[in-house]
Amino acid sequence: MGTTISTERVKAILDVLDETYGTEYICYLNHTEPYELLIAVILSAQCTDERVNMVTKDLFVKYPTLDAFASASASELEKDIHSIGFHRAKSKNIINCCKKLISEYDGRVPDNMDELLTLDGVGRKTANVILGNVYHIPSIVVDTHVLRISRRLGLTTESDPVKVEKDLMRVLPEEHWILYNIQIITFGRNICYAKKPKCDECPLQDLCINV
Repeated sequence: MGTTISTERVKAILDVLDETYGTEYICYLNHTEPYELLIAVILSAQCTDERVNMVTKDLFVKYPTLDAFASASASELEKDIHSIGFHRAKSKNIINCCKKLISEYDGRVPDNMDELLTLDGVGRKTANVILGNVYHIPSIVVDTHVLRISRRLGLTTESDPVKVEKDLMRVLPEEHWILYNIQIITFGRNICYAKKPKCDECPLQDLCINV
């Protein structure tokens, strides 16, 4: 059973987030094509966006097309992304993912959860990033910041990302789902750290239950 929270409390939280971080849609992973974002998100597992952007800056030049990634040598791609964690598994997933995009989806990144989940290296978190950032389909990305801070704000009591996603979909207005992701990630990176959060500087201090 999900957590109970009043619409007034949710509105108060979202109003503070809007006022503090604005309402502009931002993607922190650099890309120009949907497949590039998909690759970047696969790379971002257990890795910072900053590191991924450093790697993809050269990666997307060396492999300028979807076909180039699909036909890449796994060992060569491993070397190209060696500074990112789990580079062997990610190299294999990226190549297989790109091959499937070409063979089954005519080179187009799918626009629905079920089809996205058939791709190598793609879970719900990655799929939701694509749905929200590429297709602007309301979605909630439960990364470490969203999970931690949503608990601290009392929006969920769950620790499983899928359950947290369901709780947030239930309590947050759908038109704010994507924006909530963006705002909370910024908030988590700058204020609400996992360890030693800057509570004295927190704009949501009065609404935090410090779970």
